[in-house]
Amino acid sequence: MGVRLKIILMTKLSVNINKIATLRNARGGNVPDLLKVATDIQKFGAQGITIHPRPDERHIRYQDARDLKSIVYTEYNIEGNPEKTFIDLVLEIKPTQVTLVPDAVDAITSNAGWDTIKHKDFLTEIVQEFQRNSIRTSIFVDPVLEMIEGAKNIGTDRIELYTEAFAHEYSIGNKSGIDPYVKSAVLANELGLGINAGHDLSLDNIQFFNQNIPGLLEVSIGHALISEALYLGLDNVVNMYLQKLK
Repeated sequence: MGVRLKIILMTKLSVNINKIATLRNARGGNVPDLLKVATDIQKFGAQGITIHPRPDERHIRYQDARDLKSIVYTEYNIEGNPEKTFIDLVLEIKPTQVTLVPDAVDAITSNAGWDTIKHKDFLTEIVQEFQRNSIRTSIFVDPVLEMIEGAKNIGTDRIELYTEAFAHEYSIGNKSGIDPYVKSAVLANELGLGINAGHDLSLDNIQFFNQNIPGLLEVSIGHALISEALYLGLDNVVNMYLQKLK
Protein backbone atom coordinates (compact mmCIF):
# COMPACT_ATOMS: atom_id res chain seq x y z
CA MET A 1 0.00 0.00 0.00
CA GLY A 2 1.44 3.34 -1.01
CA VAL A 3 1.91 6.19 1.41
CA ARG A 4 -0.13 9.30 0.67
CA LEU A 5 1.54 12.51 1.74
CA LYS A 6 -0.44 15.63 2.58
CA ILE A 7 1.41 18.83 1.72
CA ILE A 8 0.43 21.82 3.82
CA LEU A 9 1.44 25.13 2.29
CA MET A 10 2.16 27.99 4.65
CA THR A 11 0.76 31.40 3.80
CA LYS A 12 3.65 33.66 2.84
CA LEU A 13 4.38 36.87 4.74
CA SER A 14 5.35 39.87 2.63
CA VAL A 15 6.35 42.86 4.75
CA ASN A 16 5.40 46.30 3.49
CA ILE A 17 8.28 48.67 4.33
CA ASN A 18 6.58 51.97 3.46
CA LYS A 19 6.60 53.02 7.12
CA ILE A 20 10.36 52.57 7.30
CA ALA A 21 10.69 55.00 4.41
CA THR A 22 8.28 57.41 6.14
CA LEU A 23 10.48 57.42 9.24
CA ARG A 24 13.62 57.95 7.17
CA ASN A 25 12.08 60.80 5.21
CA ALA A 26 10.98 62.59 8.39
CA ARG A 27 14.58 63.58 9.13
CA GLY A 28 16.26 63.30 5.74
CA GLY A 29 19.45 61.33 5.38
CA ASN A 30 19.41 57.55 5.44
CA VAL A 31 18.34 56.58 8.96
CA PRO A 32 16.81 54.08 9.15
CA ASP A 33 18.52 52.46 6.18
CA LEU A 34 15.67 51.08 4.04
CA LEU A 35 17.88 48.60 2.21
CA LYS A 36 19.34 47.21 5.41
CA VAL A 37 15.89 46.86 6.95
CA ALA A 38 14.66 44.98 3.86
CA THR A 39 17.71 42.70 4.07
CA ASP A 40 17.14 42.07 7.77
CA ILE A 41 13.40 41.38 7.37
CA GLN A 42 14.23 38.65 4.87
CA LYS A 43 16.96 37.32 7.14
CA PHE A 44 14.43 37.14 9.98
CA GLY A 45 12.28 34.83 7.84
CA ALA A 46 9.78 36.91 5.86
CA GLN A 47 9.13 35.49 2.41
CA GLY A 48 8.67 38.80 0.62
CA ILE A 49 9.05 42.56 0.59
CA THR A 50 6.24 44.88 -0.49
CA ILE A 51 6.44 48.55 -1.40
CA HIS A 52 3.76 51.01 -2.51
CA PRO A 53 5.38 54.03 -4.19
CA ARG A 54 3.08 57.00 -4.74
CA PRO A 55 3.52 59.87 -7.19
CA ASP A 56 4.52 62.35 -4.47
CA GLU A 57 7.14 59.90 -3.12
CA ARG A 58 6.10 60.76 0.43
CA HIS A 59 7.49 57.47 1.70
CA ILE A 60 8.90 55.02 -0.85
CA ARG A 61 10.80 56.85 -3.56
CA TYR A 62 11.04 55.55 -7.09
CA GLN A 63 14.80 55.21 -6.64
CA ASP A 64 14.13 53.02 -3.58
CA ALA A 65 12.16 50.70 -5.83
CA ARG A 66 15.15 50.44 -8.14
CA ASP A 67 17.68 49.99 -5.34
CA LEU A 68 15.63 47.22 -3.70
CA LYS A 69 15.76 45.12 -6.87
CA SER A 70 19.25 43.85 -5.97
CA ILE A 71 18.39 43.48 -2.27
CA VAL A 72 15.17 41.47 -2.38
CA TYR A 73 16.01 37.81 -2.91
CA THR A 74 12.62 36.47 -1.77
CA GLU A 75 9.50 37.84 -3.50
CA TYR A 76 9.36 41.46 -4.55
CA ASN A 77 5.87 42.94 -4.69
CA ILE A 78 5.25 46.47 -5.97
CA GLU A 79 1.79 47.95 -5.34
CA GLY A 80 0.29 51.03 -6.90
CA ASN A 81 -2.18 52.77 -9.13
CA PRO A 82 -1.26 51.89 -12.73
CA GLU A 83 -0.68 55.36 -14.09
CA LYS A 84 2.07 55.73 -16.68
CA THR A 85 4.98 56.51 -14.37
CA PHE A 86 4.12 53.52 -12.18
CA ILE A 87 3.77 51.19 -15.17
CA ASP A 88 7.13 52.32 -16.56
CA LEU A 89 8.78 51.76 -13.17
CA VAL A 90 7.40 48.23 -12.83
CA LEU A 91 8.41 47.29 -16.37
CA GLU A 92 11.91 48.61 -15.68
CA ILE A 93 12.34 46.68 -12.43
CA LYS A 94 10.38 43.52 -13.28
CA PRO A 95 9.49 42.49 -9.70
CA THR A 96 8.03 39.11 -8.84
CA GLN A 97 4.55 40.58 -8.56
CA VAL A 98 2.70 43.80 -9.25
CA THR A 99 -0.47 44.58 -7.30
CA LEU A 100 -2.82 47.05 -8.95
CA VAL A 101 -4.52 49.37 -6.44
CA PRO A 102 -6.99 52.13 -7.38
CA ASP A 103 -5.90 54.72 -4.82
CA ALA A 104 -6.28 58.39 -5.62
CA VAL A 105 -3.20 60.62 -5.76
CA ASP A 106 -4.11 62.27 -2.45
CA ALA A 107 -5.15 59.09 -0.62
CA ILE A 108 -3.48 58.59 2.75
CA THR A 109 -3.75 54.84 2.28
CA SER A 110 -5.65 52.40 0.08
CA ASN A 111 -9.37 52.60 0.80
CA ALA A 112 -11.23 50.56 -1.82
CA GLY A 113 -10.86 47.73 -4.29
CA TRP A 114 -11.28 47.92 -8.06
CA ASP A 115 -14.60 47.81 -9.83
CA THR A 116 -13.39 45.01 -12.09
CA ILE A 117 -16.48 45.23 -14.29
CA LYS A 118 -16.40 48.97 -14.94
CA HIS A 119 -12.62 49.00 -15.49
CA LYS A 120 -12.34 45.65 -17.29
CA ASP A 121 -10.84 46.95 -20.55
CA PHE A 122 -8.38 49.26 -18.79
CA LEU A 123 -7.16 46.58 -16.40
CA THR A 124 -7.04 43.84 -19.03
CA GLU A 125 -4.61 45.84 -21.16
CA ILE A 126 -2.34 46.56 -18.19
CA VAL A 127 -2.43 43.01 -16.85
CA GLN A 128 -1.51 41.62 -20.26
CA GLU A 129 1.42 44.02 -20.57
CA PHE A 130 2.84 42.94 -17.22
CA GLN A 131 2.27 39.27 -17.94
CA ARG A 132 4.09 39.61 -21.27
CA ASN A 133 7.05 40.75 -19.18
CA SER A 134 6.79 37.71 -16.86
CA ILE A 135 5.46 39.75 -13.92
CA ARG A 136 2.77 38.05 -11.84
CA THR A 137 -0.28 40.28 -11.52
CA SER A 138 -2.68 40.79 -8.63
CA ILE A 139 -5.75 43.04 -8.48
CA PHE A 140 -6.88 44.67 -5.22
CA VAL A 141 -10.58 43.89 -4.68
CA ASP A 142 -13.32 44.11 -2.09
CA PRO A 143 -14.85 40.81 -0.96
CA VAL A 144 -17.69 41.02 -3.48
CA LEU A 145 -18.39 37.98 -5.65
CA GLU A 146 -19.08 40.03 -8.78
CA MET A 147 -15.71 41.73 -8.42
CA ILE A 148 -13.99 38.34 -8.06
CA GLU A 149 -15.67 37.13 -11.24
CA GLY A 150 -14.69 40.38 -12.95
CA ALA A 151 -11.06 39.83 -11.96
CA LYS A 152 -11.15 36.38 -13.51
CA ASN A 153 -12.50 37.83 -16.75
CA ILE A 154 -9.63 40.33 -16.81
CA GLY A 155 -7.11 37.48 -16.76
CA THR A 156 -5.16 38.41 -13.63
CA ASP A 157 -3.09 35.77 -11.86
CA ARG A 158 -4.24 36.69 -8.37
CA ILE A 159 -6.51 38.94 -6.38
CA GLU A 160 -5.66 40.73 -3.15
CA LEU A 161 -8.61 40.87 -0.77
CA TYR A 162 -8.97 44.30 0.88
CA THR A 163 -9.28 43.34 4.55
CA GLU A 164 -10.03 46.61 6.36
CA ALA A 165 -13.71 45.72 6.84
CA PHE A 166 -12.79 42.35 8.35
CA ALA A 167 -10.24 43.92 10.69
CA HIS A 168 -12.77 46.47 11.95
CA GLU A 169 -15.48 43.87 12.59
CA TYR A 170 -13.03 41.55 14.31
CA SER A 171 -11.84 44.37 16.59
CA ILE A 172 -15.38 44.85 17.92
CA GLY A 173 -15.92 41.13 18.45
CA ASN A 174 -17.88 40.36 15.29
CA LYS A 175 -16.19 37.27 13.86
CA SER A 176 -18.91 36.91 11.23
CA GLY A 177 -17.19 39.81 9.47
CA ILE A 178 -15.02 37.19 7.82
CA ASP A 179 -17.95 35.56 6.01
CA PRO A 180 -17.74 37.65 2.79
CA TYR A 181 -14.02 36.86 2.62
CA VAL A 182 -14.59 33.13 2.97
CA LYS A 183 -17.19 33.20 0.18
CA SER A 184 -14.87 35.26 -1.99
CA ALA A 185 -11.98 32.86 -1.39
CA VAL A 186 -14.10 29.82 -2.22
CA LEU A 187 -15.14 31.42 -5.51
CA ALA A 188 -11.57 32.50 -6.30
CA ASN A 189 -10.37 28.95 -5.74
CA GLU A 190 -13.09 27.62 -8.03
CA LEU A 191 -12.07 30.13 -10.71
CA GLY A 192 -8.37 29.29 -10.40
CA LEU A 193 -7.35 32.68 -9.02
CA GLY A 194 -4.55 32.93 -6.48
CA ILE A 195 -5.48 34.72 -3.26
CA ASN A 196 -3.50 37.39 -1.43
CA ALA A 197 -4.80 39.66 1.33
CA GLY A 198 -3.85 42.89 3.01
CA HIS A 199 -4.81 46.02 4.94
CA ASP A 200 -5.15 46.33 8.73
CA LEU A 201 -4.11 42.74 9.34
CA SER A 202 -2.24 42.47 12.64
CA LEU A 203 -0.99 40.04 15.26
CA ASP A 204 -4.46 40.22 16.84
CA ASN A 205 -6.41 39.05 13.81
CA ILE A 206 -4.02 37.36 11.38
CA GLN A 207 -4.30 33.83 12.75
CA PHE A 208 -8.10 33.84 12.69
CA PHE A 209 -8.12 35.23 9.15
CA ASN A 210 -5.52 32.77 7.90
CA GLN A 211 -7.28 29.76 9.41
CA ASN A 212 -10.58 30.64 7.78
CA ILE A 213 -9.53 31.63 4.26
CA PRO A 214 -9.04 28.58 2.04
CA GLY A 215 -6.12 28.81 -0.36
CA LEU A 216 -4.63 31.99 1.08
CA LEU A 217 -1.21 32.32 -0.56
CA GLU A 218 0.19 35.57 0.77
CA VAL A 219 -0.50 38.42 3.16
CA SER A 220 1.05 41.86 2.86
CA ILE A 221 1.43 43.60 6.22
CA GLY A 222 3.12 46.91 6.95
CA HIS A 223 1.60 49.48 9.31
CA ALA A 224 0.62 47.06 12.09
CA LEU A 225 3.80 45.01 11.85
CA ILE A 226 6.12 48.01 12.04
CA SER A 227 4.06 49.52 14.88
CA GLU A 228 4.18 46.25 16.83
CA ALA A 229 7.91 46.05 16.24
CA LEU A 230 8.39 49.32 18.15
CA TYR A 231 7.44 47.42 21.28
CA LEU A 232 8.49 43.87 20.51
CA GLY A 233 11.39 44.16 18.07
CA LEU A 234 11.39 43.55 14.32
CA ASP A 235 12.96 40.08 14.38
CA ASN A 236 10.54 38.94 17.08
CA VAL A 237 7.45 40.35 15.36
CA VAL A 238 8.29 38.85 11.95
CA ASN A 239 8.60 35.44 13.56
CA MET A 240 5.41 35.91 15.56
CA TYR A 241 3.58 36.44 12.28
CA LEU A 242 5.26 33.42 10.73
CA GLN A 243 4.10 31.25 13.65
CA LYS A 244 0.52 32.46 13.27
CA LEU A 245 0.60 31.81 9.51
CA LYS A 246 1.59 28.15 9.85
